Amino acid sequence: MDDARARPRVWSIAAHRGFADALVAGLVPRYREDRFGLARLTLLLPSQRAVRTVTEAFVRASGAGLLLPRMTVVGDLDLDETLGPLLDPIGAGVDMPEAVDPVWRLLRIAGILRDELGEDAPGEAALLRQARGIAQGIDRLLVEGVQPERMLDEAVIGIAAELSEHWQESTRLFARVFFRWRAELEAIGKVDAPERRNRLLDHAARSWRERPPAHPVIAAGVTSASPAVARLLRTVADMPDGGVVLPDLDLALDPEVWDALGSAGGPDGGLFERGDVVTHPQYHLKLLLNRMGIARDEVQPWHRAGLAAAPPERSRAISNLFLPPEASAAWVSLEARERRLAGVRVMETAHPEEEAQAIAVLVREALEEPERRVAVITPDRSLAARIVAHLGRWNIGADDTAGRPLPQTAAGRLLLQLAEVVAERAAPVPLLALLGHPLVQGGEGRPVWLERVRQLDLVLRGPRPGPGLPAIRQAVDKTAKRFPALPDWWSGVEDLLFPLVPLEGAVPLDMALVALVEAGEALCGTALWAQADGRSLAAFVERWRDAAGDAPAMVDVAELPSLLRDAMEEISVRPPWGGHPRLAIYGLLEARMSRADLVICGGLTEGTWPGSPAPDPLLAPAILRALGIPGAEFRIGLSAHDLAAALGAPEVVLSHARRDASGPVIPSRFLLRIHAMLGDQLRIEERAVELARALADADRIAPHPQPRPMPSAEQRRVPIAVTALDRLRGDPYQFYASAILGLRSLDPIDADPTPAWKGTAVHDVLKAWHESGGVPGQLVPLAERMFDEMSAHPFMRTMWKPRLVDALHWIEEETDRLAGEGREVLAVERKGEIVVDGIRIHGRADRIDRLPDGTLAVVDYKTGKPPSGKMVAEGFALQLGLIGLIARGGGMDGVAGEPTAFEYWSLGRNKERGFGYMKSPVKETARQTGIPREEFLDRTEDYLHEAIARWLLGSEPFTARLNPDLPGYSDYDQLMRLDEWQGRERKGGGGEP
Repeated sequence: MDDARARPRVWSIAAHRGFADALVAGLVPRYREDRFGLARLTLLLPSQRAVRTVTEAFVRASGAGLLLPRMTVVGDLDLDETLGPLLDPIGAGVDMPEAVDPVWRLLRIAGILRDELGEDAPGEAALLRQARGIAQGIDRLLVEGVQPERMLDEAVIGIAAELSEHWQESTRLFARVFFRWRAELEAIGKVDAPERRNRLLDHAARSWRERPPAHPVIAAGVTSASPAVARLLRTVADMPDGGVVLPDLDLALDPEVWDALGSAGGPDGGLFERGDVVTHPQYHLKLLLNRMGIARDEVQPWHRAGLAAAPPERSRAISNLFLPPEASAAWVSLEARERRLAGVRVMETAHPEEEAQAIAVLVREALEEPERRVAVITPDRSLAARIVAHLGRWNIGADDTAGRPLPQTAAGRLLLQLAEVVAERAAPVPLLALLGHPLVQGGEGRPVWLERVRQLDLVLRGPRPGPGLPAIRQAVDKTAKRFPALPDWWSGVEDLLFPLVPLEGAVPLDMALVALVEAGEALCGTALWAQADGRSLAAFVERWRDAAGDAPAMVDVAELPSLLRDAMEEISVRPPWGGHPRLAIYGLLEARMSRADLVICGGLTEGTWPGSPAPDPLLAPAILRALGIPGAEFRIGLSAHDLAAALGAPEVVLSHARRDASGPVIPSRFLLRIHAMLGDQLRIEERAVELARALADADRIAPHPQPRPMPSAEQRRVPIAVTALDRLRGDPYQFYASAILGLRSLDPIDADPTPAWKGTAVHDVLKAWHESGGVPGQLVPLAERMFDEMSAHPFMRTMWKPRLVDALHWIEEETDRLAGEGREVLAVERKGEIVVDGIRIHGRADRIDRLPDGTLAVVDYKTGKPPSGKMVAEGFALQLGLIGLIARGGGMDGVAGEPTAFEYWSLGRNKERGFGYMKSPVKETARQTGIPREEFLDRTEDYLHEAIARWLLGSEPFTARLNPDLPGYSDYDQLMRLDEWQGRERKGGGGEP
């Protein structure tokens, strides 16, 4: 009796039984009394999520209702949870220092790191990123009870001396920061959060050993193997009315295999050895038992089963599935019942989108059955979001209980967009994204607001204007005639964004946060904080603002977005209640202890499940082993344990895609084990994949024919611009879309300066120079001023501007030379028009000169290569000829005479000098191709009459790419659906665009 009484009370619930429901099934009959039996029970659970899971299990088992036991949380550090009030007796007279604020801690560690690195210190965002890695390393040591003094042990120093120079330097840097940080904590009388947690757990363990609680205490589902947790669990296991219930500890695993897992820290949970199989799902449980000082033989099986229990042989098959490499050789001799995974299916899809659709199909089918519960478990939050979206098509509300990172929420994104506007000095892309954000100016006035944002979008198309809000004001004022209401609206926007104006260069972090919040509230009002993401954002801003005030940090505004994004990524916004009551979508941490009738494990690929182990950036694996810290691969064993628990459900689907967004992927090592062990017995889920493909498989349609629109005779009678005749003859569809449909392509926002934009800029400069008198020596200074005002695009400043300035030098010199020969600039940027066959021909002449003999020279400025003589001869480059016809016909004010010279003045590269040269499209010698000078205008007129007769007065269709080999514009290629028919044209037929 004494031996039995002294034996620690530890149980294990097998994977096939379902932890939460099996736990409740055993607790209710054991502790339930007529009145308050269960209410006197205290349950120690690993996390708040576990509290919710166990509560739901009690509700399912209660029938007529009952008083729940007291549940307190040990606290999951991975979920950023603190201890429950039972274990953290705040205000109860316990002499325990406060935990330091984590944000202040991060900023101070960054400050220490900056001092240590000196001139090699990076910017604030990168420095905080590095400080975050150091803080996480410190936490890892503190969780395991390792103090900085341990790093001075001879064994650790000896190992460090044998490492490469990189590891030696990083280890020294980590140690210096650790010691300085610990000294700073001692000066202020505070401790790190993991240290305080360890002290509180040890305090609870000592108190319960000295004065055991009057009522039962059960620790259930706690698998953290940290020394402080292990000591508390041992205390609970030794109490007369206490006990520890572990999840999925394999009691049937052969002793030889159990020993083959490795030392797992040894009997005292100390050092780890190289041969330890840390990736095994039982390894962390062996480590926990070692640190508790309990042998596996002392653990008893929990004989109760939950509502969603699987066949008992499932646990044996799971045990065999995860055998260590050497022991897995026994698969060849296993009996069928020892490898049977009935109810488990594997589903393979082509890509994540198809995987999400197939999972959604399985979920919908399962929910059709009354009272059937479904759980989707995946560490891939992108996959979870896709599944939620697909279920929404069928009005199935689903919540991803792992939450979304704060930057991906509406409120978090707004703060980042404000920071991007500051960092990029009100560049068009972040500015328009901010002003169109769904939280900005909500309410009845939002439609008008969005209309103004669309107008501003049109104004800011093309290359980026100058930096700052004043440049946007200039762009808005220039288009006041086009958008009369826009200037007043923009004045209001400037008032709303006024708090951001002082943010330039390096500013205090707290000042930047205050300014961003003021601007956000001005734009959104209280809607910014109204929802769950807004409340999380408010807490984030408050913590960082207060910490930055106590630990001042200067940050360059250019780094502000990346700094905030890194900090906000650590915060998950979890949804409130409201999803389907029988459906849950979990991450790996949230899924622990949960159970459903159908469990779907998604994203089973290498790098996702299990995730790629991330080694500590500053401490080498050998040093971590010497300090008694599990290596990076330890988490693979935890993810294997999560999968083993999921496999215990009655029905399981294991899903993976063959590729992701970056290319082919490798199936999870766990899936490969299942394939290897089961062989032909493996069941494949094909029906859901076929349904998913059918849902996404639209009816095939015939290839689109080559467009040949046939507008009416009235629609055809449109004017022809001098630059459009080439389009009409070369690609009639382009002319149809532009002149008849009136469609215009929009430049991208914040675009690279295009050749068309460059040409417009040059024309504006030359026009201003000629109108000011064409004074020699004034063109280049004028051009530099105008180019600086036109665009702040770096490509414009560094690449095009020097080339254009060099070419303008040539234009100035050539104009001055020709003036000395008696040539006079007669007109610049002069509009004109004539009527031919009843059709108005109109255009603008870049420049027309009066030659010494009284005839005219037509000049066209080109920023690129002029058209060849062959193109002119074939009638596909007739702009100069049409300008000449207008001038000869008297259609241009102040210009009269016979054009005899036709010249392209190109700003392109010249072999003889830098940039700038002149070329004539007419044929001067027998060796040249083109149209002779004396025939140029007449041939141009013939081409014009022919085009008018065929397309504008005739009935010929406006065929797309009538001359496919002709280089031309591509503005309307998407409209004509070029890729669908080019190279597959059929004779005959027609079609509209």
